[in-house]
Amino acid sequence: MIDEINNVINTKIKPLLAEHNGDIELVEVNNGVAYVKLLGACSGCPSARFTMEELISCVLKEIPEIKDVQLVDPISREMLDFARQLLRK
Repeated sequence: MIDEINNVINTKIKPLLAEHNGDIELVEVNNGVAYVKLLGACSGCPSARFTMEELISCVLKEIPEIKDVQLVDPISREMLDFARQLLRK
């Protein structure tokens, strides 16, 4: 199933994201949930949620085993807290 998901990502999703200097990576699949990470210009983009809901999720849910798609935050909570502390100084 991982190969099928990666094939769909490579052929249907990556080319569209590449038009905006973005990329996507499959992180894992667990209990019918595909976890993906947006990379490049798509990472942190204000439209990332829209891209996730209207493109990525719809395309990946065409695979019968995929029940949901979740976006993995590429920045850890600890890193965000550290950055906030630095900015406060």
